[in-house]
Amino acid sequence: MASTSMTRSWTAKENKAFEKALAVFDKDTSDRWDNVAKSIGGRTPEEVKRHYEVLLEDINYIESGRVPFPNYRTTGPANMRSDQEQRMRSLNFR
Repeated sequence: MASTSMTRSWTAKENKAFEKALAVFDKDTSDRWDNVAKSIGGRTPEEVKRHYEVLLEDINYIESGRVPFPNYRTTGPANMRSDQEQRMRSLNFR
C-alpha cells in the first residue's frame, strides 16, 4: 500500500531542507536519497528521488523555452510581490 505522504504536497520548509540536502549530498554520495530523506524528515528516499526528478523535468521545461517570459511590471515595489507570485505560478512550482 502506498504511503499517504506520497500524495501530500511539499511544504516550503521541506523544499528548503531538500535544497540544502542536495547541496551536501551530491550525485556521487553513496545512499544519496537515504541521506536526503533523513535530512528532510518525514519523507522516504523514493519520495525525495521523485521530487528531484520532477525538479529536473521543470528545469528542462524552462531551459527548452516552453515557459513564456512573464510580463514584468516596473511601476515600483508594491507590484513586486504580485510579479513574483505570477512568475512562481507560471513555473508551476510546488
